[in-house]
Amino acid sequence: LQNKENYEPRGLQRPFQTPSMSTGPQRVLVKPRAETMKNTVTGPGRECVSTSSSLPPKKISIEDFDIGRPLGKGKFGNVYLARVKKVEAIVALKVLFKSQMETEGVEHQLRREIEIQARLRHPNILRFYNYFHDRKRVFLVLEYAPRGEMYKELQKYGRFDDQRTATYMEEIADALQYCHERKVIHRDIKPENLLLGFRGELKIADFGWSVHAPSLRRRTMCGTLDYLPPEMVEGRIHSEKVDLWCIGVLCFECLVGHPPFETASHSETYKRITKVDLIFPNVVSDGAKDLISKLLRHNPKDRLPLKEVMDHPWVRANSRRLLPPTCPTENS
Repeated sequence: LQNKENYEPRGLQRPFQTPSMSTGPQRVLVKPRAETMKNTVTGPGRECVSTSSSLPPKKISIEDFDIGRPLGKGKFGNVYLARVKKVEAIVALKVLFKSQMETEGVEHQLRREIEIQARLRHPNILRFYNYFHDRKRVFLVLEYAPRGEMYKELQKYGRFDDQRTATYMEEIADALQYCHERKVIHRDIKPENLLLGFRGELKIADFGWSVHAPSLRRRTMCGTLDYLPPEMVEGRIHSEKVDLWCIGVLCFECLVGHPPFETASHSETYKRITKVDLIFPNVVSDGAKDLISKLLRHNPKDRLPLKEVMDHPWVRANSRRLLPPTCPTENS
């Protein structure tokens, strides 16, 4: 696994079967049915299920993986390229240290991330396959996104053109609509939390700040400063419409290279956000200006709905989204 090229997936990577986990204090209830071990292929909100033996599932451990090169580092641990030995599937293994999470008091955030992401099946949402833990660490088994963070791509190129940005806008709007239909708000959309798949397709990752509640309403201050909407800056109740603001900021940053309200100080950034002090440079086309202006509205109710984002004339004219392969039938 030290040589990335030797393990690059061809097309969609092959997911592996999801064994059930033993219970414990870090246990989050994500149970596969005993009679059906799911072997899934990501599709547009669909899941292909193939039946197999109903033998008791084996407890998963680090011994089931060949660990490869590091993919990234975080505050609480690292992410590694890994191969599941028995089925030779390539995955990303996120290793988190319990002591560091306990010190910061974020165990609940991890539980919430697992609970939410484990239930989501969408081609533009990073798949969560499983988790396990030992005395010191928690391991998350995730889909491997070969092209890495959007943030690094943006740093490399400076900014994206209309086609690439419009494609990302269609993909993220579709994925967030899927989330909102399931009462999930992400709340921390930004280039660092967006990964790129084998074909360059966008994958929403990192659901640590997301919430899953029937009311869809929270007061918690979270997310990245440059992406915070006015209602969160002002400490008002917020809903799923925070994600609409975030994708407006994302669209601007993709096209320009920096967020729209960025300043040298937090207080000035806050002021610009609450005033919606939006200034477009000449590189932004009229169509993109129209879309961004309709998303970056102070009143959440005035923000363009996700369906209308996907149907916006600028998105329709520029998006080059590749639809994911459909699920094969059981006999194919």
